[in-house]
Amino acid sequence: MVSEKECLYCGNKEKLDSLMIPICELKCTKLYLFRDQTYYGRCVIAYKDHARELYELSSEESSVFIEDMKTVGLAIQKAVNADKINYGMYSDTLPHLHVHIVPKVKDGYGFGGTFEMNSNPPKYLSDDEYKVIIEKIKENL
Repeated sequence: MVSEKECLYCGNKEKLDSLMIPICELKCTKLYLFRDQTYYGRCVIAYKDHARELYELSSEESSVFIEDMKTVGLAIQKAVNADKINYGMYSDTLPHLHVHIVPKVKDGYGFGGTFEMNSNPPKYLSDDEYKVIIEKIKENL
């Protein structure tokens, strides 16, 4: 069992910063841009408090969580003109409630299949390119 202090989203800022760029806080989640942009616009929302499973939340809390997920999905779709948004909630080895929100484009990388958590090789952007996609997403929130 990973302690809250060791949790990527609660206490491991150095590792979190190596994987993601914080964008903003929403109603009950924090929104991050994945540094690997193989899927252009790929983000993660993480529950603000330490929770492991969706069923641990009250009905009201889970409704707000889903609203945040929908808000981000639509913002990403508008920002990158995605044909499909994939949502991934796995957390087998990372016990914190979070969702990968992954845009896909027809004839683009991985379209028609399950998105790859860690693409090989990863696609990293320049600092300016990260700023551009973050601003596009923020404009559509």
